Order: sequence, then C-alpha cells, then structure tokens
Amino acid sequence: MKKHLILFVIIINIGISCASKAQTTNTKTSLADSKATVETKIVYKNLVTIVNKGILFGHQDDLAYGVNWKYEARRSDVKDVTGDYPAVYGWDLSGLEKKSDKNIDGVPFDKMRQYIIDGHSRGGLITLSWHVDNPLTGKNAWDTTPKSLVSALPGGKNHEKFKSWMDEVAKFILTLKDKNGKTIPILFRPYHELTGTWFWWCKNNASPEEFKTLWKFTFDYFQAKGIHNLIYVYNTADFKSKEDFLEYYPGSNYADVLSFDNYQFNDPTKDNSFVENCQRQFKIMNEIAQEQNKIMAFAETGYEAIPYDKWWTNTLMKAIGDFKISYVLVWRNHGWKEDEKKMHYYAPYKGQVSEKDFVDFYNLDQILFEKEAAKEKLYNK
Repeated sequence: MKKHLILFVIIINIGISCASKAQTTNTKTSLADSKATVETKIVYKNLVTIVNKGILFGHQDDLAYGVNWKYEARRSDVKDVTGDYPAVYGWDLSGLEKKSDKNIDGVPFDKMRQYIIDGHSRGGLITLSWHVDNPLTGKNAWDTTPKSLVSALPGGKNHEKFKSWMDEVAKFILTLKDKNGKTIPILFRPYHELTGTWFWWCKNNASPEEFKTLWKFTFDYFQAKGIHNLIYVYNTADFKSKEDFLEYYPGSNYADVLSFDNYQFNDPTKDNSFVENCQRQFKIMNEIAQEQNKIMAFAETGYEAIPYDKWWTNTLMKAIGDFKISYVLVWRNHGWKEDEKKMHYYAPYKGQVSEKDFVDFYNLDQILFEKEAAKEKLYNK
C-alpha cells in the first residue's frame, strides 16, 4: 500500500511538473531579434504583460499638428480634449529614401526626431510606418506597377537603389536616442496592409515567397546595420481566414506583433459591418497569436471626421470586444484637405461632436493613455 502511495505521489508530481512546463512553453514570448537591446526586450516583455491590464491608445502625428494648428510646442488635439497625451505615437518615414528633409505628411524629420524623444521621455511608445516610394518607378507607395516588389529583391534591377533607401532609414533610426544615449525602442511596421491591393508591396504585386523574401531581407539588413531596437509589427488589411492571414507571413522568427488595419466607412448607427469584421478578424488573429505566443494590435483604425457622437464607446469598443490587444491607433488630424474639399481627422478636437464620448472613452479602466502608460513603467524592468 505504501509503495502504491509513493508511486501515486511520484506520478502526480510528474504530472504537475509537465503541466508547469507546458504552461511555461505556451506563454513564452521572445523578440525576433536575438540581439535586441536590453531596453527593447524590457518594452516587449512589458507589452506582453500590459495586455492583461488594458489597451494603449495611439494617434498618428499627434504632436506635430492638429485641426487648425501646426507645430505648437507640447500641443496635441488629444491632450486638448482629455488633458493627457496618447500612450502611443505614430510617425511615418516616407521621404527618407529620397533624402527629403520632411516626410510624406510634411513633418520635418528634425522635428519628428524631437517629438519621438519627447514622447518617449514621458513614457509613451513610438511606432513607425514607412510609405516607401516605388523602387521600380520612383513614384509614390500607391503606384502598383507590376514587378515593383521583385525589383527591390536581391538580384533585382533596383536592389542596390533599395538598399541605399534602407540606409537612409537606418541612419535616422540610429539617431533616435534617449537622454542616456540609448536607442529608443520602436514598434516598426513596414509593408503595412499587405493583404490589400493599393501599395506596391501588396499581395497583388508579388507571390508569398517574394514578399517573405523582402520582409526577411529588411529584417536582416537592418540588423547588419547595427539596429537592434526594433519590435517588428506584421500588419494586414482585410483577411477572411487563418490561411489568408498567414499566406504572406514571414514566420514567427521574423515578427513580434500581429496586427491589422480596419477603418469605419459606413454610418455605424445603420451598418454594423465594421464591428462584425473587426470581431471576425480578431478571432482569427487571436488563434494565431495564441499558437505562436505573439501579442496583437489594432495598428490603424478610425472614422473620418467622427460624425457619430458615441463612436468611441459604442462602436470602437465593440469592435475590439474582449480581445486582449496591446494598442489601438487612430490616424492623423490633418484638418481641412483643400484638394478633396473636406475635413480629414480621426481624433476629436475641442468642440467636435464626439468630444464628450472621447472623454468617456479616456476614463474607461481598460483604456490607457500616456499618464497610465507612464505608471505602468513600460521602459522599466
């Protein structure tokens, strides 16, 4: 009887040990860049943890300009409304490839560098996208001339030119340093919305293997340049299935965050498709994230001019639902677009119809702006 009891205890202990190992394995997360800086590893580890506490709110070009203003020190439409800055700042690198002094949105890179340093110093996170020009034609990112992507690949007719473009981006990223001279951790989101059809790197312009080659080359090239402060964000537009999402995916060793972009276009009081599509996509992406031990993000979203006064709490929150995502970012507040004769903004400003609801959104326990992000000490061990 005693022998049986001892054997039973041993079996139970082995079972507990195996279960513990399985649990540890299933929750293990690590950066794709094995040489990532200590600071970048800390940020990523804290992002993994923060999804259980809340969602970081982000805004594109937040510090540079807003509706009816530009380049006013420490100003932000988001701060004007809530008294707080976003927790995530989005910026775009397009223009660096041509050695321009300003980006695609007209933001001088010298100012952008300082905005990035300022946001980081307060405890905010930085995410960078790159609407890189077409390497084949030299036109903008929306030029979808066939074979454009292939021309940028090793052996392609424009590969050397593309490398020179990447050199300019690398130079800029390496200048993004904190007060101690350490490179600032960056959420880097290249070749975004790849399942769409509107950019030269989208799926209509290359095979899955060609796109994966471009992604992996970018990853390896930046590492060879000594860049180890990037957290790589894989980003799609719409997708219908797990297979759709993974078709062009370079693999778990080349990406750290899974994300998609989705915008509101129809009146949410009459059409619930935005919420339904987001929920469908989050469900698919969540399954992949669980399998690959990745975190998720809603990398771009918004409702242009936000005509629905309850969009934040009654639409966006429903679109996210109960899914645990690291951050959600809305697009920029350009203001009046003369060429299109309309207003173009995605976060409210003082007096905007959704201002009160945005404050209610700000006050939700699960939504984190910069003050809360700073309390979470994303940059601390």
